[in-house]
Amino acid sequence: MSPDPDEELVRRVGAGDPAAVQALVARKLPRILSLAVRMLGDAAEAEDVAQETFLRIWRHASSWRRGNARFDSWIHRVTLNLCYDRLRRRREVVTDDLPDMTDPAPLPDAREEPQGIEQALQAIAPRQREAIILVYYQEMSNIEAAATLEISVDALESLLSRGRRALHIILARDGVHD
Repeated sequence: MSPDPDEELVRRVGAGDPAAVQALVARKLPRILSLAVRMLGDAAEAEDVAQETFLRIWRHASSWRRGNARFDSWIHRVTLNLCYDRLRRRREVVTDDLPDMTDPAPLPDAREEPQGIEQALQAIAPRQREAIILVYYQEMSNIEAAATLEISVDALESLLSRGRRALHIILARDGVHD
């Protein structure tokens, strides 16, 4: 395995070096925030996930050791796990009130807007969405993305293929041209 470009910085964070913390946040925040926004579809929730990700790094940096995956894969895995925690909580909202019934017919002045790629991403299977985001938006290699998802490269390529096919169907249905 090639040397991890973040290893020394993470070691310094674990030793309590404030400059290293700032450097790590500056280096990783844009990608972590981008990943969380695409997974959650909500910028405010994504900021919360990014903050929690960096808190976990700060707490666990001294115990992190280079192993099978690079630090970048580990931080992406932490972010994905936090996103899934939030997505699960969204589904688990319990209420005693029944929802108001609305007329499903469109309003007279309502125009159907074609669904964009961000909305289409939210509509595909979660594992397919993860694979597509890591490879196409986070610009990870298939090997790095597979390590982050803790699957084989073949399994990743299968997820990518099915995800692209699902996106194509959704975008074609909604009249969005690629």
